Amino acid sequence: MFSKILIANRGEIACRIIQTAHRMGIRCVAVYSDADASARHVAMADEAFHIGPAASSESYLRADKIIEIAKQSGAQAIHPGYGFLSENTGFAEACEANDLVFIGPPSSAIAAMGSKSAAKAIMEKAGVPLVPGYHGDDQSPETLRAEAVKCGFPLLLKAVAGGGGKGMRVVENIGEFDDALAGAKREAQNAFGNPDMLIERYLTQPRHVEIQVFCDSDGNGVYLAERDCSVQRRHQKVLEEAPAPGLSEETRKAMGEAAVKAAQAIDYVGAGTVEFLYDVDGSFFFMEMNTRLQVEHPVTEMVTGQDLVEWQLKVAWGEPLPLEQSQVKTRGHALEARIYAEDPDNDFLPATGNLRYLSTPDESAHVRVDTGVTEGDDISIHYDPMIAKLIVWDETRDQAINRMVQALENYRIAGVKTNIRFLHALADAQPFREEELTTNFISAHEELLFPKSRLDTHKALVLAAGFVLEERKSSEPVTADPWSPFGRKNSWRMNSEYAQPLQLQVGDEIHDLKILERDDRYQVFVGDSVYHLNAKLDEDYLQAVINGHRISIHGNLHNEELVLFYEGDTFKCTVYRETYGFEDMAGEGSLAAPMNGAIVAVQAKVGDNVTAGQTLVIMEAMKMEHAIKAPADGVVSEIFFAEGDQVSEGAELIAIEVSEQESE
Repeated sequence: MFSKILIANRGEIACRIIQTAHRMGIRCVAVYSDADASARHVAMADEAFHIGPAASSESYLRADKIIEIAKQSGAQAIHPGYGFLSENTGFAEACEANDLVFIGPPSSAIAAMGSKSAAKAIMEKAGVPLVPGYHGDDQSPETLRAEAVKCGFPLLLKAVAGGGGKGMRVVENIGEFDDALAGAKREAQNAFGNPDMLIERYLTQPRHVEIQVFCDSDGNGVYLAERDCSVQRRHQKVLEEAPAPGLSEETRKAMGEAAVKAAQAIDYVGAGTVEFLYDVDGSFFFMEMNTRLQVEHPVTEMVTGQDLVEWQLKVAWGEPLPLEQSQVKTRGHALEARIYAEDPDNDFLPATGNLRYLSTPDESAHVRVDTGVTEGDDISIHYDPMIAKLIVWDETRDQAINRMVQALENYRIAGVKTNIRFLHALADAQPFREEELTTNFISAHEELLFPKSRLDTHKALVLAAGFVLEERKSSEPVTADPWSPFGRKNSWRMNSEYAQPLQLQVGDEIHDLKILERDDRYQVFVGDSVYHLNAKLDEDYLQAVINGHRISIHGNLHNEELVLFYEGDTFKCTVYRETYGFEDMAGEGSLAAPMNGAIVAVQAKVGDNVTAGQTLVIMEAMKMEHAIKAPADGVVSEIFFAEGDQVSEGAELIAIEVSEQESE
């Protein structure tokens, strides 16, 4: 077995590989960019080498530097993880040329599956069912337009290289085709260096079911159950589970055998995933093959009891597969939720910030957390905004869902926006429990997935007051004379009772509270209501009784900003000070950057007449494009940035003079 490997990746997957390698007695070499100097994967590794600036193109995508470091450190093999160089044919070839084992498939297999159009041709020859569409070499707009008409609508434009939802567009009719094609090609060029497209018929009620396959160098292949990854947003997976609900044993076997056939058709070695579209009538179609370990591999590990990274290392060393097909068994049900720094209430826009407070659920045989961050780390613009993967297991699907709901309630983050509340609503949604799974699940159930807060506003304000008051009490020095009225915390005044004011801002609204403290009990006045409050704070845990109702919550108070966590929900407020300024970031008719990022395209000039909804600027952040559109009809008066410029959240990008008719 290898004695030392280099991990050409970062974040949770690098940490995940290190855990298994260390358990097997293998030393690990990490690489890191400027942004990751103090990252968790660097601390976990036996040694680490600086590789370059924060931008991945100058660090984690530098194949030459990675190979140089591997040789310098004495590593025998390189594990690419997923993303970055994991499906890069040139990198796999360079490893082979430098006598380094690439812990993945042969470069020829990566090349065969690297082009989705070429992959479909190979699968067609191997007898694997395909979705109707076009995956030819002629990429002229005229040909693609004609093939789109032949395919029929709705259809899916998809980049032939890469994945992760980038370079993909759903096109409902021919009138949308030209703009969608231009946008998808541009995004594919920026993300993968290849603008070529394929066309697929877009199934209206499909499920995304994928098969985990494994092959060794002797040509043996097995499938390790399947995963349902239907719940997606922007073609990116949000919630995955294994096994796929509602599949018959006949379908499961047919899909598994088709996946192994697909892998063996390209002489595959190692871990791979064959993705299928599964339709309501029970038919399934090959979509693509990912020639690497998948983000969602833990759910397969939880139901099979196998360590897939260990399998990768053994197969790369030349050992046969640990199990034959008849020995592969599954037990129970597992789910994985991807916890992202993003704003679900703003079209899942990626978020940046500091993880000033991070508390995760306790890990056990039922709960697993795969992460690459710790409290105090920054979520930057340079990499994917995934914070962690939360994985749960139990005997039945319903019990596993209950585990997930509970674990999400115990996953608490402050300092950056996350999708935890959304995931909680999703996992607990009745249609999800009832297996109504399709790739448009989120759009079909928006009302359920964006619920109102579980906390009554007044009650939340009372809890916030209790947290603030108890926090202040714990941080104040003890008076020399505990019997002195001046040492008491109730704002004592001679011959009078004084209610101390507390102003809490929630969104744009400021709430005036008044509080009386008597014998360590509080009376909290909110509007015309009076609440009797007992509160006890132990670090971040507040136990409270409000008018006889006992409630326990967690919270984080930082620089007068308070976040309370309650049953998967959050309540945010600020202890208001008159000195705070509250000004809009941009005036009427201007457009501001919704996040940190780079300008990809400016599609207007000063003096242009523009209409409401017209795209003026295209930004890229965290590997996704975002269109900045005109809020109203008007004339472009100023443009503040050019293509290639880096911009900060809130920066004014472009200004328009709104037409008089619009502004009236």
